[in-house]
Amino acid sequence: MGKGDHRVNAYDNIKKGERGAWVSIAAYLVLSVSKLVSGYMFASSALLADGFNNLTDIVASAAVLIGLRISQKPPDSDHAYGHMRAETVAALIASFIMAVVGIQVLVEGFRSFFTGGKGTPDLMSAAVAAVCALAMLGVYRYNRNLARQIDSQALMAAAKDNLSDALVSVGAAVGIIGSQFGYPWLDTLAAIAVGIIICRTAWEIFKDSTHSLTDGFDENRLSDLKESIARTPGVEGIKDVKARIHGNHVLVDVVIEVDPELSVREGHHISDLIEEKMEKLHNIMSVHIHVEPRADHPKLGADQADRSPS
Repeated sequence: MGKGDHRVNAYDNIKKGERGAWVSIAAYLVLSVSKLVSGYMFASSALLADGFNNLTDIVASAAVLIGLRISQKPPDSDHAYGHMRAETVAALIASFIMAVVGIQVLVEGFRSFFTGGKGTPDLMSAAVAAVCALAMLGVYRYNRNLARQIDSQALMAAAKDNLSDALVSVGAAVGIIGSQFGYPWLDTLAAIAVGIIICRTAWEIFKDSTHSLTDGFDENRLSDLKESIARTPGVEGIKDVKARIHGNHVLVDVVIEVDPELSVREGHHISDLIEEKMEKLHNIMSVHIHVEPRADHPKLGADQADRSPS
């Protein structure tokens, strides 16, 4: 399969990933409306906070969807590597929006906690939170399975966000039920916990996005790539290995050392073996390989000795 075929498959996978983003948007839209309406009707701070959390998730999912759409654009004169990083930029923007909403929920939660005077929320709000938690668990399973099928890190991250939202709803239900036993402040405390979770999720998305945009790469994963390259027949040394994230792709640059007496054809064959191994073992289709003669090779040393002046 040629590189052109890999590019087509990559774009096809991105289009499949859009389905997961649309499912998340639809689910968050229905659940946020249900939670906000129920939260006001049943006087539950935790359910209201959870509803606002889902509103931010709509924005985040929409940003991922827009990023996926832009990342499908092929390379052009201004973007030789394509537009894959549009997805990461969109996630970065979403993290700021989530942080603002999270801080607002925390401020309102603490204000309600210290001013007091809040009644006990209706038990029906706990039932709403529990049903929403089950629904979000279903969305999580769908996106997780789709992410594994198309090997999409972005969609897997979205699936994990779905799971965290399901846990938030569980926490809201627990807080509401606890308030039924004469502790109405537990509902407010649950709202504060939701605000903390929103801010933490925003921070994690921000950290991951900025790490990728500044060409950061996991050191353990880089070591695995280096070990695979070193085990390739014909590779006698590795002078340098670098990798960076480009959307849902990984770009690898490597400088290898080989027998100095190899032909250009033989050196090219070694490069092909490395590319095949990177694709098979690590699902990496973009590898730039520079071949150099091994400086301390015995044959090279003997040749240099013959050419040295007596």
